[in-house]
Amino acid sequence: MMATESGKAFTRRDRLLEIEKKVRGWWDEKDVFRAEPGAGPAKPGEKFFGNFPFPYMNGFLHLGHAFSLSKLEFAAAFHRLDGANVLLPFGFHCTGMPIQASADKLAREIEKFGNPPLFSKEVEEPVESQPEPEDASAGPPPDKFRGKKSKAVSKSGGQMFQWEIMRSFGLSDSEIAEFQKPGKWLTYFPPLAMQDLKDFGLGCDWRRSFITTEMNPYFDSFVQWQMRKLKDMGKIIKDKRYTIYSPLDDQPCADHDRASGEGVLPQDYTLVKMEVLPPFPLKFKALEGRKVFLAAATLRPETMYGQTNAWVLPDGNYGAFEVNDTDVFILTERAALNLAYQGFSKTPKHPSCLVELTGYDLIGLPLKSPLSFNKVIYALPMLTILTDKGTGIVTSVPSDAPDDYMALRVLKAKPAFREKYGVKDEWVVPFEIVPIINIPDLGDKAAEKVCLDLKIKSQNEKEKLAEAKRLTYLKGFTDGTMLVGEYAGKKVQEAKSLLRTKLIETGEAVMYSEPEKRVMSRSGDECVVALTDQWYLTYDDPQWKESAEECLSKMNLYSDETKHGFEHTLGWLNRWACSRSFGLGTRIPWDPEFLVESLSDSTIYMAYYTVAHLLHNEDIPYPTSSKIDSSVLDKMKKEFEYWYPFDLRVSGKDLIQNHLTFCVFNHTAIMAKHHWPRGFRCNGHIMLNSEKMSKSTGNFKTLRQAIDEFSADATRFSLADAGDGVDDANFVFETANAAILRLTKEIAWIEEVLAAEASLRTGPPSTFADRVFENEINIAVETTRKNYEKYMFREALKTGFYDLQAARDEYRLSCGSGGMNHGLVWRFIDVQTRLITPICPHYAEHVWRELLMKDGLAVNAGWPIADSPDETLKAANKYLQDSIVLMRKLLQKQITGAKKSNKKAAPVATLTEEKITSLIYVNEEFDGWKAECLNILRSKFDRKTGTFAPDEEILEALQKSSVGQDANFKKVQKLCMPFLRLKKDEAIAIGAQALNLKLPFGEIEVLQENMDLIKRQIGLGSVEILSATDHDAKAKAGALSSVLDQNPPSPGNPTAVFLIQ
Repeated sequence: MMATESGKAFTRRDRLLEIEKKVRGWWDEKDVFRAEPGAGPAKPGEKFFGNFPFPYMNGFLHLGHAFSLSKLEFAAAFHRLDGANVLLPFGFHCTGMPIQASADKLAREIEKFGNPPLFSKEVEEPVESQPEPEDASAGPPPDKFRGKKSKAVSKSGGQMFQWEIMRSFGLSDSEIAEFQKPGKWLTYFPPLAMQDLKDFGLGCDWRRSFITTEMNPYFDSFVQWQMRKLKDMGKIIKDKRYTIYSPLDDQPCADHDRASGEGVLPQDYTLVKMEVLPPFPLKFKALEGRKVFLAAATLRPETMYGQTNAWVLPDGNYGAFEVNDTDVFILTERAALNLAYQGFSKTPKHPSCLVELTGYDLIGLPLKSPLSFNKVIYALPMLTILTDKGTGIVTSVPSDAPDDYMALRVLKAKPAFREKYGVKDEWVVPFEIVPIINIPDLGDKAAEKVCLDLKIKSQNEKEKLAEAKRLTYLKGFTDGTMLVGEYAGKKVQEAKSLLRTKLIETGEAVMYSEPEKRVMSRSGDECVVALTDQWYLTYDDPQWKESAEECLSKMNLYSDETKHGFEHTLGWLNRWACSRSFGLGTRIPWDPEFLVESLSDSTIYMAYYTVAHLLHNEDIPYPTSSKIDSSVLDKMKKEFEYWYPFDLRVSGKDLIQNHLTFCVFNHTAIMAKHHWPRGFRCNGHIMLNSEKMSKSTGNFKTLRQAIDEFSADATRFSLADAGDGVDDANFVFETANAAILRLTKEIAWIEEVLAAEASLRTGPPSTFADRVFENEINIAVETTRKNYEKYMFREALKTGFYDLQAARDEYRLSCGSGGMNHGLVWRFIDVQTRLITPICPHYAEHVWRELLMKDGLAVNAGWPIADSPDETLKAANKYLQDSIVLMRKLLQKQITGAKKSNKKAAPVATLTEEKITSLIYVNEEFDGWKAECLNILRSKFDRKTGTFAPDEEILEALQKSSVGQDANFKKVQKLCMPFLRLKKDEAIAIGAQALNLKLPFGEIEVLQENMDLIKRQIGLGSVEILSATDHDAKAKAGALSSVLDQNPPSPGNPTAVFLIQ
């Protein structure tokens, strides 16, 4: 909502919209964003090529897109303003699952509910994520670093009927039916997105725009060329790998194919086969003649020597699933489904359940478990098992697992608990802790020691148990040594993999994998991990990874967090499935049964932008053979060689873990080093009014909605103000509304100034206020340039707009009756217009062309030329302004004091300016003990490092100085110490100038030149500036001379005395 809904508020917004429409007409007329290569290779700084991950075209662009894109747009606009030849292209991504899945959903809904569909009143339950347990049994493997995952991009999945989603786009029922065909999406949404971006003011060369998939035969051929080249280089191979997989789609489910769970990887376990010993209970009659195993998923196969029992969830649902003709695994149905996609089911991809069971059916089963020193162990109840992780069967190793230790202790200590679940004493009581690993400081019964140290008394003390697991698992892995078995004496780190391999090779265990967190596909089903035979990109190749590291080391990543994100990704990235069988996209040229996965067809397409406009030109037909005219090839080569490499790619930080890293890998494989990417700038996600942007909560805004509500420039203004770092930024509606007011008020002010131009003071800048304002303009030009160059747009908005406006307002106030200088006002409007152009270009064009009556366009007007800032003048003005504020407070204090002292007497007369005289005393140079202290500090200060010698050395120098030799040194020392500390802090903050005896400007001169301003600002009849070193001057204070004794003036701190007549 607008901050105010008055007609005037909308009038201001509507005026900006009218200006924007008019300005876009000027841009179109001049074709200002058309990018053409120079005559020869680009020299450093001559060109700027920036790009943005093309958005997916299954809906409208929203403020999340606009926030990331704005960083590129502002950067490109700055470089264009600064004289660079700028290329900013924009494409539209249609490859992959989402469009095909949505089209298929529509078809299914029409088939089931009619056209238009008549849905039942029952609302589909939204898919809710389950609480994430630490792992199947005993926490995350200490050898696998878990980085902080970025949130997945908000996607709808299984929460609404697709028809309802389409209605939310404003489509009629008759239109929606057309979207059963995927091609309709490709012709409908990209043109709307393009128009929204044009209205946003994006400085794009739209000739180079394109869509993906085989609907664009040129891009289709480009991707096929890329894949062939990678395969010829040995970068693409066929292999069996564990992959996140959608059973409904019957194909791998990569990040961009997921409704939730982006970034989730397969988690590998060792599935230990705990054989059920005969005789079988009656419930197991159907399993007679089979080998039956409780299948327990563990991350710690090296601890299997210490098993005392197995754990099952009494109320849990289990099944006996056929693995092959002889073996049966007892586990949860969810785990059986994962196994069925990994080759452990009699019928591939379809679990075959012979008997449905509960945990109660499993309690008391005698088991023979691999490596266990106990020949027979039993299945016992544990109430904290989570059946949505692992297999629902957990091995128990109380020597090294705090949860197991506490659960076994409870069972042993509570006969009533055993009786409740039908647990016989002989299944529990005889079993003692088996020491298997020695851990420094924790011994060979680490779980017991840590639980006792932390005083854990119950299984319900979750926080303490979590800390206990952290201590035992981490130290066990990093520092533990095996005490038993064939690898006794070896470190746990080494024994873990050796024992895992041995168990699998002997048939006592199998490999098992499942998603480390829940993953939902865009088709609405929960994903599994499948062992698939498909095409992979070998991102685990050490030499390729080394090239990627080299490329990243030479790139500008703009933040340490981004750099660390890439380092972490390179650490875990393995082979990547680059093929799929369902969705839209490009066929793999040598295996057309498969499509190229959507993250793998978008790694070097930035190069396609350089030639897209030539390929898509209607005069150049799609070639039926390889005979392409040499002049066309020369043009394409010229374009590519001029623009490549790209200088900047802007993206949300969530793409570091896939797309951006893949971009680096593919460039290093296919491109020469001088064409490798130069920079990635990553940002956080955008919140709206400090809350997560979400369609489901209604806290959501499309780009079109934002433009219509706030205008393009106010939206851009608020996006710039939202934040620059990799933390989540905040788009505040009040800021956008305030921008409407600021921009329209500024236009009104400029119009007023121009109308009253004759009243402005002519001639060169002559007053102190003139010089200060001119200096502030120079400062704004320099600091804002630095901020734009670092792509810190919030800071650029501050220094190039907010601070400059504050300087203008201060200048107006300082000028008084003399008025503002004509040339300076003109320069201010010119400079402010240029500095705000990258962020608010429509506003800037209007001011530039219609108010300043300048030729050309503001977007390429050139960066303003300015003199170097005068820091001394800036300091002098700060001194003046601070002094005025201080004097105003002193006057108020003196008046208040006078009123209090006259409570019982006649009231103090009403004060007028004529009745108040101010005597301002100035001491321009430190003297006495203060001067001595400063001389000592200067001698003990290292200008290069900005540090001081030790305090003892400074104190020794003070004692040896003339001050230290004085008879009253102890009394003076009490004054010296706080002064020394103050000046040390100042010097560390601003440098050696803080230790000078005088300020770099004449204080008396500054105050005398601004006496009129001081009188006006404070409300005085007269002002006199006096030197504190003039003994006769002190007498003028009369009875108030005591103020000078209590608060003696010093350099930078004048003392004011007010005489009230």
